[in-house]
Amino acid sequence: MLAGRLIRHPFRLLLCLTLGLILVGCSSDSGDGSTYTVKRGDTLYRISRATGTSVSDLARLNNLSPPYTIEIGQRLKTNGSAGTSKSGKPKGSTSTAKVVPSSAVPQSSWPPVGQRCWRWPTSGKVILPYSTADGGNKGIDIAGSRGQPVYAAGAGKVVYVGNQLRGYGNLIMIKHSEDYITAYAHNDKMMVNNGQSVKIGQQIATMGSSDADTVKLHFQIRYRATAIDPLRYLPPQGSKPKC
Repeated sequence: MLAGRLIRHPFRLLLCLTLGLILVGCSSDSGDGSTYTVKRGDTLYRISRATGTSVSDLARLNNLSPPYTIEIGQRLKTNGSAGTSKSGKPKGSTSTAKVVPSSAVPQSSWPPVGQRCWRWPTSGKVILPYSTADGGNKGIDIAGSRGQPVYAAGAGKVVYVGNQLRGYGNLIMIKHSEDYITAYAHNDKMMVNNGQSVKIGQQIATMGSSDADTVKLHFQIRYRATAIDPLRYLPPQGSKPKC
């Protein structure tokens, strides 16, 4: 149920779950065990780990609504069922304790290859692959030249166009179904509007370096709110999808 709500609200998908989609962070116990004070550099996922409060409960308890902006210094309510130590870990936890968001889809449950028809969003060398590691790249980074076309990897509806998400620069998100969303980050010129329907292969942007140190496209495929490895589902680069 949570995953369905996240797909219907793409801001929550990127802003409240891992990678990226990223917040102007949250952390630090206020001292009473039931609130946290927003600070730079953390995420709702980290607060979830530190307090034992699920990401969905944090959103519900704090009446977070689009675009789910969290301000530094803001106090966030938590369930208060698990206090934190000075180290920021839940009391009684060990260094190996790990809390996974309830909406995360394990790799063994990723959709089968060929379930949907995808095309490459642009051409170029993959300079940073997908990673399942904590804090790892939750998509692929494709090198290219400024102004190079960026295409929709599938048909769908544009659900976000903007640059409010730190670390993504000029970002476009396309919803393809209740299960799938793709994200295209670091664009230069954006050529679509929020709410616009697009076709597979339609140009949606030009490649740039917004909020990045080099010209590149960061591309994600998200399945039920979980970022999955695009290279597993894209056809060989330079070929057309066989679907």
